[in-house]
Amino acid sequence: MIQFIIKTVVTLTIILAASAIAKKSSLMGGILVSLPVVSILAMMWLWLDTKNKMKVAQFSTSVFWLVIPSLVLFISLPVLLKKLDFGWAMLFACGLTIIAYYLMVLVLGLFQVKL
Repeated sequence: MIQFIIKTVVTLTIILAASAIAKKSSLMGGILVSLPVVSILAMMWLWLDTKNKMKVAQFSTSVFWLVIPSLVLFISLPVLLKKLDFGWAMLFACGLTIIAYYLMVLVLGLFQVKL
């Protein structure tokens, strides 16, 4: 239970710090959140929980392939914000991203890449 609390506090602190920094400087906030901090933390927590190198390697490979469709959010959101209110723009951008994830999984399946 203590490990879960530590994980939660560390992860929450990073997210809150990124939000606070972004209020002052969108560049610095962008740099902080563009770093694969969440992925690194997830790999560390996975390693500490399992001590299984293969699980960490598989997770890392999945993250690699799924970064590509996640870029749809960052491409579509600024475009949509020019035409829609924030809530609608975010909703549609997330929907497009979900579709991109689905398509990526389908395409990878055609090439026998297992996530």
